[in-house]
Amino acid sequence: MLPVTPNRVSVLRSVRLETGGRGGSPHDVFVDAEGLITAVEPATGIPAGPGELDGRDLLALPGFVNTHAHIDKSWIGHPWQSYGGEGGTDGRIRHERARRDELGIPSLDITRRVLAEFVRFGTTAVRTHVDVDLGLGLRGIEVVREAVAEYDGAITAEVVAFPQDGVLRRPGVLDLLRAAAESGVEHIGGLDPASIDRDPVGQLDGLFEIAADTGVGIDIHLHDPAELGAFQFDLILDRTEALGLAGRVNIAHGFALAQVDAARRRDLLQRMSQLDVTLTTVAPLRLPQLPLQELDAAGVRFGFGTDGIRDLWSPYGTGDLLGIAWQYARSSSLVRDEDLRRVVELATTDGVPFAGIGRNTLSTGDRADLVLIDAENAMDALVRMPARELVLGAGRVLHQA
Repeated sequence: MLPVTPNRVSVLRSVRLETGGRGGSPHDVFVDAEGLITAVEPATGIPAGPGELDGRDLLALPGFVNTHAHIDKSWIGHPWQSYGGEGGTDGRIRHERARRDELGIPSLDITRRVLAEFVRFGTTAVRTHVDVDLGLGLRGIEVVREAVAEYDGAITAEVVAFPQDGVLRRPGVLDLLRAAAESGVEHIGGLDPASIDRDPVGQLDGLFEIAADTGVGIDIHLHDPAELGAFQFDLILDRTEALGLAGRVNIAHGFALAQVDAARRRDLLQRMSQLDVTLTTVAPLRLPQLPLQELDAAGVRFGFGTDGIRDLWSPYGTGDLLGIAWQYARSSSLVRDEDLRRVVELATTDGVPFAGIGRNTLSTGDRADLVLIDAENAMDALVRMPARELVLGAGRVLHQA
């Protein structure tokens, strides 16, 4: 049985759209049987008929795009799990490995629960890192694919085969990553080449060789700070250029970019833009945020993600991507309309390159992925984070309050 409401919507009547210069006036959105928008026209006032929904003049935003998630691991659905084990990246890795089996991680049930939380908060597309290691093999990827398939195309997902326990320090992991790449995952990942594997050149050479051979993308967790992290940015950029992988590499977290001096950051951003190396962030409160204006000025693509939610790394997280956008905006001291609107764009329309979908602008030809919110405009939606009244994925009702 599908974990979604199967209702297909042919017309969503009387919703307010800010995209495309429509000015927030009510419009009717027409959807075909394939879940694509066929027309967006000024509202006629005609009552919703069979197969139609009344949008009640609510604000319609494009579906949220979660660019950095871990839907294979959580304790959602289990009794409360107390935080335990040691802190730090390596300490959390060991704690997770010690307890994941007793919690059934990964499992279809857990992944379903995480996806359901994403969906009810308005996420319709996701890039998810899925653990690949010597204990699990590729089983987590199979679980995630099965859970996503239950939505029958109503949501979209790209998978990153993620070596959470390290790459080189566990002989055989590179072979697993190559097998994952050959099996059809969209990306392979890495983790702190310097501080986890203590061989940044070796880890990156191994990952980039697989990507060059198989055509997959690369999405690397990089937590290392300041100049140590910036040095690894340089190594990543060098290999992206040398192997012709422009547009296929993402750096997740990338805290170092906000910690080096302005000149160093400017040079890195310039190279990133030239090579279309992208960034994703989960907007951590304890660290300076990646600078929006500098990223935009350089033309570096940028997305938001929830990271893990209620897992063995942290009890925090709800699956609300709009909450992550709020956290980024608030901790960056963004207050002007143009900046607040820009943050909403990053969570919606500008997230599409990270999740393998086309445009996400609520325009003719786009997937009918949208979220209805009782808000005056995008800025109001961001600062108040109202409940999601309706979530459509490819024209199907995924959540209705």
